[in-house]
Amino acid sequence: MALTPSNMIELGTKAPDFKLTDAVTNALCSYGDVKGDRGTVVMFICNHCPFVIHVIDEVVRVANDYRVLGFGFVAISSNDIVSYPQDGPKEMWDNARKNNFTFPYLFDASQEVAKAYDAACTPDFYLFGADDRLVYRGQLDDSRPGNGIPVNGRDLREALDNVFNSRPQTMVQKPSMGCGIKWK
Repeated sequence: MALTPSNMIELGTKAPDFKLTDAVTNALCSYGDVKGDRGTVVMFICNHCPFVIHVIDEVVRVANDYRVLGFGFVAISSNDIVSYPQDGPKEMWDNARKNNFTFPYLFDASQEVAKAYDAACTPDFYLFGADDRLVYRGQLDDSRPGNGIPVNGRDLREALDNVFNSRPQTMVQKPSMGCGIKWK
């Protein structure tokens, strides 16, 4: 598995809109549909990446903990399913059910949304404030498969807490690391 870091787009970037199919409900879903009153987390994940598998339980916990506080969450898979059929919509549906996703899991077949967000890896996290401006991008926490550091969601939780409590974000934001998005 090749280790790929986030691209770390500029803070303040406006959230790109999208309209993608939810693999669970088969309904079209836009940024506006998932937007939270306090902020919105857009995450790029996939089914087979060992980095995503390593953190997925905590991702679901973070979403459950912060949705009730007014944050929206959405996961997007943009991998090429011709080369990686395990990341296709049927498998996404299975993965969402198995892991009890409480947020939409959208399929980016054209990969245009991943390009609009300059997503590079899975997992890749973006937190937008209530004004849809980027306030955090990067890692969930310092844990990686095999490094012995517990998965706790510290970095993303701190960013969410800062938004919730109207505190400034730390300027030290570490890129996420994971499998590179599988481009066509």
